[in-house]
Amino acid sequence: MTDYQPRPEHRFSFGLWTVGWQGVDPFGVATREPMDPAYAVEKLAELGAWGVSFHDDDVIPFGADDTDRAGRIASFRKALESTGLVVPMATTNLFTHPVFREGALTANDRDVRRFALRKILRNLDLAAELGAKTYVMWGGREGAESPFAKDVRAALDRYAESVNILCAYVREQGYDIRFALEPKPNEPRGDILLPTIGHAIAFIGELEEPDRVGLNPEVGHEQMAGMSVVHGYAQALWHGKLFHLDLNGQNGAKYDQDLRFGNGDVKSAFALVDLLERAGYEGPRHFDFKPARTEDESGVWASAAACMRNYLILADKARAFRADPDVAAALEASRVGQLAEPTLAPGETLADLRAEELDATEAGGRGAHAEHLDQLALEYLFGTR
Repeated sequence: MTDYQPRPEHRFSFGLWTVGWQGVDPFGVATREPMDPAYAVEKLAELGAWGVSFHDDDVIPFGADDTDRAGRIASFRKALESTGLVVPMATTNLFTHPVFREGALTANDRDVRRFALRKILRNLDLAAELGAKTYVMWGGREGAESPFAKDVRAALDRYAESVNILCAYVREQGYDIRFALEPKPNEPRGDILLPTIGHAIAFIGELEEPDRVGLNPEVGHEQMAGMSVVHGYAQALWHGKLFHLDLNGQNGAKYDQDLRFGNGDVKSAFALVDLLERAGYEGPRHFDFKPARTEDESGVWASAAACMRNYLILADKARAFRADPDVAAALEASRVGQLAEPTLAPGETLADLRAEELDATEAGGRGAHAEHLDQLALEYLFGTR
């Protein structure tokens, strides 16, 4: 591949909130004008995107009346139909309005929890109407700054209760929708519930319909927690829980940078693309990034196009890396393939195992040869191979 041109089979999608981000941050007001959702759909289609996702408030302003709501949905639907873009995922904004200042599904205030559920239910109907198959749940306000201000055990009870209610609703309505939890350790709350992939997987196991709930991990969120993105995504795949994913860039354990994909920790991005392509992940390659606040609208589209181009470049390099005879030899020298072999052979007993002996001194002297293998990967990134 040399053109790196996005095509529908690549399944690249963007959230309306990404290209539509106005550049607001805690220290500065907007640097870009609001973007009409229909216009965003048309521009993303021109770039070669396949899909677009949305929060309810991205399409319909909070508190809009029924007439305004219907008109905005009609405009959005018309843009989808004219461009051919699909809606693979939807979600609900439970974090911007002051009503959610202390939480949404886990707010101490019971009235707020009930309001949050109604907001999700209404948007679930729209998501099903537009053909979304995945419904992401990011609990940005589900947490606390003070350990005394939130009963975490009770909060997890209420979180599970809400997810169970939503699963039952989807089942009863006959919607072809699965839920995907999106972990994040902090920001905007001091500490957020379900902070990592591991926490979320454990939580899912306690639900009434665990098969209907999976994960939507995000590159930056895992790196904020100091976690390995590749290990986390691999474990989600191992559990069969990688329902959806968010791709972006991040430089270490700091605030959520939401850089374009490929910017930040490039080595992890390369390893992640290699993992996804080899694992046969068939879901959307969804980009959840923020075009830099420094940019005008032309920079918005340049960064969106770069997300897709960077993924395709890394996928091309990953294929070349795996096809390289030197890499194959390095993998063999590192005994990577042996890990796929069962430790006990079929029919072998523990008595057989205990009868064996190992020269621990000799085995302890065996090098892993990981440095050479890792260097080969870097040379593909550097463009020298």
